[in-house]
Amino acid sequence: MPGQYAKPGDIPAQTQIHDAQPGLEHEMTPAPNATQLEGPNGLEEYKGSGKLTGKAALVTGGDSGIGRSVAAMFAREGADVAIVYREKEEKDAQETKKLIEGAGRQALLIPTDISVEANCKKIIDQTIAKFGHLEILVNNAAVQYIKKDIRDITTEQLEETYRTNIFAQFWLVKYALDHLKRGASIINTTSVTAYQGSPHLLDYSSTKGAIVGFTRSLSANLASKGIRVNAVAPGPIWTPLQPASRNEEETKSFGEKSVPLGRVGQPAEVGTSYVFLASNESSYFTGQVLHPNGGSVING
Repeated sequence: MPGQYAKPGDIPAQTQIHDAQPGLEHEMTPAPNATQLEGPNGLEEYKGSGKLTGKAALVTGGDSGIGRSVAAMFAREGADVAIVYREKEEKDAQETKKLIEGAGRQALLIPTDISVEANCKKIIDQTIAKFGHLEILVNNAAVQYIKKDIRDITTEQLEETYRTNIFAQFWLVKYALDHLKRGASIINTTSVTAYQGSPHLLDYSSTKGAIVGFTRSLSANLASKGIRVNAVAPGPIWTPLQPASRNEEETKSFGEKSVPLGRVGQPAEVGTSYVFLASNESSYFTGQVLHPNGGSVING
């Protein structure tokens, strides 16, 4: 659909249902939009203005979805970017690498499982070895499994969701702190479900609530060091996580009735929040959460 964002129901779902988390972007129909924003003459490519020149960023889940948008926009703003992803997502990661290098910046690809603490230390070590410094940490990777009954949530699923969604954020911050200096920015991805809840995402929503508490507490802990900590709470966004979690009919109607704008959001419409929080333009923001969610009013 030229000039505007395509919705999941606009094009028949052919290969967009995946068997395992967190999903593959190159199989999605329609493809998510990582770098284009709506303008007066239709969709326009995001153009950087040097907001992050000379900085190095680390983005977990950077191969696709919101993470890809963040990585691409950071690069267009002048940052070198390391992205973390699972090995099976290599094809998606290579596409993100092209976007980073296409902006004239260095890309570092780190395929690993962040639900293991030792891997989180290696991620930081590899990033420092490549770039020599780190100014921006984006904790973005997550998994979600829809279960309509709490009795269907196994201990194994509960542990995987917590280890991936919140434990990894603790570990990455823990190992990054020795390298983060005054002016650095930590940005955590939470969710609208942290505020509204979700009847079929009990474990996922609870991790996202924990991330809000983590963000607020860590911001107070690091304020004296001049390191800012904020979060972004997206609403329904068209990422690989969605078709990987839903059946075909649920996928087609995803996001249409849940927000005032009446459509699913695109990663590009979320990535700009991370650019703002990573840049000096947000120098008086810490402990805060931005809400790109299609118009849902959040009081919390």
